[in-house]
Amino acid sequence: MNLSDLRKSYERGTLDETEAGAVPTALFQRWLAEAVAAKVPEPNAMTVATVGPDGRPSTRIVLIKYADERGLVFFTNYESRKGRELDAHPQAALQFHWTELERVVRVEGRVEKTSPEESDAYFVTRPLDSRIGAWASPQSEVISSRAVLLANAAKASARFGLHPPRPDNWGGYRLVPDAWEFWQGRKSRLHDRVRFRLDAGTWVKERLAP
Repeated sequence: MNLSDLRKSYERGTLDETEAGAVPTALFQRWLAEAVAAKVPEPNAMTVATVGPDGRPSTRIVLIKYADERGLVFFTNYESRKGRELDAHPQAALQFHWTELERVVRVEGRVEKTSPEESDAYFVTRPLDSRIGAWASPQSEVISSRAVLLANAAKASARFGLHPPRPDNWGGYRLVPDAWEFWQGRKSRLHDRVRFRLDAGTWVKERLAP
């Protein structure tokens, strides 16, 4: 296989400054709804990029759970690699890639933990197996085998039954955006890129060259 021969012409849509509107969250919600309606696989999946204390970047896929005017929220183990890196550098970048719609959304900003009450409210909505899993997995730590996870899950199930509480080291993060970019693939690689950046509390909209 010759990777340099893999090519695609992007011709599904357009994005101009008028269509983008004045508020990036409104455009994001519309594009997300269109991804859901188009049955894009896991439309709420996003890449989260963080930076460690040594300046080394890392990425992983997580699921956004909700977004509003305050920011975009995801949940994880606070003691995971991403949690440790966000403690050291509370800034992150997110990226959504909806391949079927030939669209990408990039978001940058500071990150803060959600309140314990907000984390509790989401945790109780998770399936029981996922709540047990939050207790069973020492996320990002080296383990000897999968048997460790299964044993931890069995212990948590025996301890908590049907009502496991939220672990103290598990909860939400909210990315508070100061920059958004919306990318719509176009023919001849002349893609549409519209960026919103926060300037003194006001969103400034501008077109970027592809």
